[in-house]
Amino acid sequence: MFSVQICNVPPEFPDGLTGFRAMPTDRAIDWGRFIDIDIRPTDGDDTAKKRRLQFAYRIDTSLVNPLANLPPAVAGDAPHSLAGRNLVRSLRLGLPSGQRVARAMRLVPLDDKEILIGKATGEAVPINDRSLGLGKVFEDNCPLWAYILAEAMHHAEEIRVPVKEKVKVLTPKLGPVGGRIVAEVFLGILFGDPSSYLNVCPAWTPEIGAEYALRDFVRFALGQDSPHAAESRPGVAFGAVTEK
Repeated sequence: MFSVQICNVPPEFPDGLTGFRAMPTDRAIDWGRFIDIDIRPTDGDDTAKKRRLQFAYRIDTSLVNPLANLPPAVAGDAPHSLAGRNLVRSLRLGLPSGQRVARAMRLVPLDDKEILIGKATGEAVPINDRSLGLGKVFEDNCPLWAYILAEAMHHAEEIRVPVKEKVKVLTPKLGPVGGRIVAEVFLGILFGDPSSYLNVCPAWTPEIGAEYALRDFVRFALGQDSPHAAESRPGVAFGAVTEK
């Protein structure tokens, strides 16, 4: 159902997708690759490397090869594709379709011709395209997971890449259905945690106001100054990278 993009797995990490084990002491997460907590130079001089700093792939309805062929340690029984497993799981849980959820949110759902299956780079086709061989089962009945991914493909936004060079990319972002579900999950966790700020100090607001973002939470967890605090100290520039 979903197109596959080949992604080579380094031979030194044969079980890189399995998880559920202790983190080796010689490995660490470079959060700057996931969250824009600092400003770095690009990885090289060629055009491709200037346009991305090991970013994640665009949000779309395609899968990289490892997720389309999960290892036995993760998926011992069929289907071995993450897409297939998500479809089976949603069916067993009785999840509503993306269109039904959109209507429940009082939104106009995407038309079948707007639900594209494939890569966000322009190689996708509508879910009702005959080449997919899906029949009529998905007519106005797109699985919620696929709907959220397809919805994001219609909500692209130009953003500044967190590198020293002035580079911008057009990238899909979660739409109204997917964005609300993700936001409500986070809010539900915060409200359900008796030690969260929403319960311990409900009147708390960040000192820097509405500009406080996910990167600021990560920087706080890492023991780093916020951009404003760093800028206030002489000789310290936000985004400076420590050489290792």
